[in-house]
Amino acid sequence: MNRKLATTFLGLLLSTIVLYAQANHYEQYYKNLPTTVKAVERIAIPANEVNLTEVGGVGDGVTLCTEAFEKGISKLSKMGGGRLIIPQGVWLTGPIALKDNIELHLEKNALVVFSPDKSLYVDKKSPASRVNPCIRASKRTNVAITGKGTLDGNGQQWRPVKRGKMSDVEWNMYKDMGGQITEKGDLWYPWQMKNGYADIADSPVKQEGMRNDLIRLTDCKNVLIEGVTIQNSPRFHLHPCYCENVIIDGVNVRSEWNVQNGDGIDLSDCHQALIVNSMVSVGDDGICMKSSKPSSSHAISGCEDIVIQDNTVNHAHGGFVLGSETAAGIRRIVVRHNTFSGTDVGLRFKSGLGRGGKTEALYISDVMMNDIASEAIIFQCDYVNRYAGDNGKAPVFTEAEKKWAPHFQDIHISNVVCRGCKTGIKASGIEGLDCVNDITIKDCSIVYNKEAKNIDEPTARLTLVNVKFTESRLH
Repeated sequence: MNRKLATTFLGLLLSTIVLYAQANHYEQYYKNLPTTVKAVERIAIPANEVNLTEVGGVGDGVTLCTEAFEKGISKLSKMGGGRLIIPQGVWLTGPIALKDNIELHLEKNALVVFSPDKSLYVDKKSPASRVNPCIRASKRTNVAITGKGTLDGNGQQWRPVKRGKMSDVEWNMYKDMGGQITEKGDLWYPWQMKNGYADIADSPVKQEGMRNDLIRLTDCKNVLIEGVTIQNSPRFHLHPCYCENVIIDGVNVRSEWNVQNGDGIDLSDCHQALIVNSMVSVGDDGICMKSSKPSSSHAISGCEDIVIQDNTVNHAHGGFVLGSETAAGIRRIVVRHNTFSGTDVGLRFKSGLGRGGKTEALYISDVMMNDIASEAIIFQCDYVNRYAGDNGKAPVFTEAEKKWAPHFQDIHISNVVCRGCKTGIKASGIEGLDCVNDITIKDCSIVYNKEAKNIDEPTARLTLVNVKFTESRLH
């Protein structure tokens, strides 16, 4: 065997060993599951590499690198795919579009900052209600974002902020950026900012409605998000939609606690997913499953075959959340060995008329909680999604919308320990509809400071077995 052939053989052997080890690594999360869940498969990216500096990128925090990202991804795509390496530096860019077989790899101390120039995100070819996400992929196979670097969505250039959630110091910092404050003085919009970049709508309210996610992947197969820090999004941070075979491993998702609509990790209508070893601290839901009404536009419908394990959620509206959209169903979900510390709610099941659907085979166990501001566990069937500045009026539902009622059932919760919450368990359905039933909660210990449970028994049927409630002496 000549030297070249031997080197090639050795490379293939090492690659095989690495892939085998990675496959075994993910197998551990599917041992002793309480229900059958289809396991994820490892994503394979070709071995080609391009460094962002090779295609004109300059990491000085000043040079706009949008074209360099496009060139790097295009170059790799012509090679059949590969890894675009972002080295140490501060890389200012507009939106990034991933293609088949592309891995965005951020080395340690690589900081990708998305430009405050809103016009860069407008899709001029196909005007939409929202602008392009900071990172996007649509109908792609084998896409990955990996490494030890950071993606910063520059979200303060997009998000409104509520005065009631700001200290005086924070509020003055926003005012110093420019912007517009409502007549009541209760809301700040990033409108006519001092940075000199033009607005892209004819009112601050319309522009606020155009903000999009930091990472949004739609109709993709084989997705890997691993190791990176994802922070300061205009809206949701990490949002796969209608995707299949999704692995989210060891990511750090963060924003300020008061960020409007700043969800951490949201899976919308995804099949076969794994979320593990991640840290989330954000301004809205922490780890959330969503399911919209079935659509002929998407091959994937509903959330199913998902394992969520060994994650920590700090500030968030909920640690693990279902909804508010559950229309196409949530099926075969296992949530175990997670920690929620400092969230508003621990386990949050929320939906409402017009957006509800059926849950099946949900198993949640070994969740450790403390310092929960409101409920440890809640089932809510009258949830209404409200934008910043909403007038708060009760919505009016059509007869067609009423057919999409929530149906939380076949949910099994066990071995939850919560030290410190306002209410232990709260549940209510909708009068005349069977919205909350076949819920078992067992072998749990909950320390509360207001009430052990608040269950509307005519509309919500829960079975509690060996659930210990202890009233806290600290109020």
